[in-house]
Amino acid sequence: MELAELGLAIALFLFSHSLTNRPGFRRRAETRLGGKLGFILAYSALSLALLAWIVAAYRAAPVVLLWEQAAWMRWVPPVAMVPGCLLLAGGMVSANPFSIGPGGKGFDPARPGLLRLTRHPVLWGLALWAAAHIVPNGDVGALMVFLPLLGLALLGPRILDAKRRAGLGEPEWGRLAALTGQPRWAMIAEMGVWRLLAGPALWAILVVGHEMVIGVSPLP
Repeated sequence: MELAELGLAIALFLFSHSLTNRPGFRRRAETRLGGKLGFILAYSALSLALLAWIVAAYRAAPVVLLWEQAAWMRWVPPVAMVPGCLLLAGGMVSANPFSIGPGGKGFDPARPGLLRLTRHPVLWGLALWAAAHIVPNGDVGALMVFLPLLGLALLGPRILDAKRRAGLGEPEWGRLAALTGQPRWAMIAEMGVWRLLAGPALWAILVVGHEMVIGVSPLP
């Protein structure tokens, strides 16, 4: 029963995220919730509630092992989450007209910063998070949580690129995307110190909070 509850929580979480890709639904929701800010606040609250349900259902689910955890496996998440947190935190505080994050306001196509590496830093950060956590957690419940999220994070860039390209039009897409997805050392200076420090800060917060929320230390 506990695995069924976990599956239901995950399915509702994924379904709620799919709704944001439906323009008609989003327009109606924003109208009823007092605009874009109201929608974002309500959607964020719903996402947090569903995540809390997933965590609770996972902790209550029976452990059905598929592989034993070796000592080296415990190093994978904390090490992989160093670049993962740089992508997540940097992506969430960088102007981005292509993907999830704060939006495109203030984006300078001549100084794309982290977007020189990828137009979808948050999604790639989530992919690293999900993939890294699969390695030491070889039980059915963990795979039910992390595999769908990994698939969503890997498919997301292609879906969003097609959606944004169609919405912006080819000329505007080409103008904005000209320097993105082409890594250069210049992106470090363009990001600025505070965006670079956001990654280590997020990593530290996750390490401290992991045991309180999940009940297990993330460190080997």
